[in-house]
Amino acid sequence: MTATVSPHSPAPPAVRATGPLRLALAPPGSAPALLDGAWWPYSRDLAFELPLLVAELDQVWGLITRVTVNPTHWPEIPRKVPVAGHVVKVGWFLAEQDPHKLLLLSRTVGRWDLLVVPPQAPDRTAAWLMEAACDPARRVTASTLVAEAPDFGFGDEEARREAWEAEGGRALPG
Repeated sequence: MTATVSPHSPAPPAVRATGPLRLALAPPGSAPALLDGAWWPYSRDLAFELPLLVAELDQVWGLITRVTVNPTHWPEIPRKVPVAGHVVKVGWFLAEQDPHKLLLLSRTVGRWDLLVVPPQAPDRTAAWLMEAACDPARRVTASTLVAEAPDFGFGDEEARREAWEAEGGRALPG
């Protein structure tokens, strides 16, 4: 897969779905887990979606300086995104990062991993995924959660394959 890296943010389309930030975080002080919460973006437009997320997380976790994604589900990845008085660098890792996960870094506080709920997910499925990602007792990867999600009426087989490969499995050629 090839990722398109854009040095500048694209002009926003005339019509976008917007609403409140759809974010769920694990309880403060809970035991470390593979995921620190979940984010349900409205689209696959990182240049538009990331500033909203990072501005909120800056208040909760401290200044976010870097974000990484797997380009599998993001058609264009900006190199930098302006966020409320600072710039966040954006990078991508194809093989090293779960395709359903967003990694956020702060210079002073540390690292957080968020499940990215697919924008097109049905409400009930998204709610289940967000709750499951915040459960400190759950020790599964983001792709595994997506594959296990009930009523995920699209891409079940693809999600299972992605989970398998993200956890070290390899699909057989052909």
